[in-house]
Amino acid sequence: MNQLIVSSSPHINSDETIAKIMRDVVIALIPAGIAAIYFFGSRALLIIVVSVISAVLTEWFMQKLYKKPITLDDWSAVVTGILIAYNMPPTVPLWLPIVGSVIAIAIIKQSFGGLGQNFMNPALGARAILLACWPVRMTTWVAPGPDAISTATPLELLNGNMQEGFPTIWDAFIGNIGGCIGETSAFALILGAIYLLYRDVINWRIPVSYLGTVALFTWIFGKDGFFTGNGIYNLFIGGLMLGAFYMATDYATSPVTPKGQLIMGFGCGIITSIIRLYGGYPDGVTYAILIMNIVTPLIDRYTIPSIYGEVERNV
Repeated sequence: MNQLIVSSSPHINSDETIAKIMRDVVIALIPAGIAAIYFFGSRALLIIVVSVISAVLTEWFMQKLYKKPITLDDWSAVVTGILIAYNMPPTVPLWLPIVGSVIAIAIIKQSFGGLGQNFMNPALGARAILLACWPVRMTTWVAPGPDAISTATPLELLNGNMQEGFPTIWDAFIGNIGGCIGETSAFALILGAIYLLYRDVINWRIPVSYLGTVALFTWIFGKDGFFTGNGIYNLFIGGLMLGAFYMATDYATSPVTPKGQLIMGFGCGIITSIIRLYGGYPDGVTYAILIMNIVTPLIDRYTIPSIYGEVERNV
């Protein structure tokens, strides 16, 4: 017998679906992909394709293994595959994005129950593991262009206290610098972020508080003394734009309350800045977001709004 089960109010009606949201994220990531192919050539496209196919196939296999409904049409595996590729240098062998996709989908996502039940962002969790296992392959950079000349990233130049060889802010903004294929062009990532904000897929709280904290903190605590840092330059280099707009805002691993989202962005910004300024690894975005992912349940617990009204207990 079918029963109608009604949950407690309030009831919110929405035509949003997981598939619509994920497709919007894919659309928003397209400009960064185009920039990656422009600056790093067909190798970037090949890495993206291999990563996406690996993520989708791993999702299908794990759902078959766990006897779950096949949900490839929700596009979440495609998003994870793109983000893994965007976190790869253009020099990586093609087996590395395959391994990354398997780790992200099989271990971090499906082993914890699937979409919405993972406790950390799958793409970033996979990147952290790949960095620990193959640090040289994951940190070998080349300059944009057909010659594939080895280069240092702007963050490595900053950490080395070098006074020459810095790319201009314009080069950093458009993506004409060394780095992971999907993180170098701040311009392309901002274009996609504007689309996500317009579509109400993300809100401003986490990205703005994250970016603002990094800009302020790196300006105040410059390497040459207080208020000597270049906060604006720090915004456009490394994985900050990719992390702030596309990974720190992940629904499953970020706070649901407005106050909690501001705390999330602030925490990510502080941790990223500390690692960039004082750590041995040039860019702290991956570890900052993962750490805040872990404390997200605690943030939600202490930022839940007060309940207005209550049901009286029957005596």
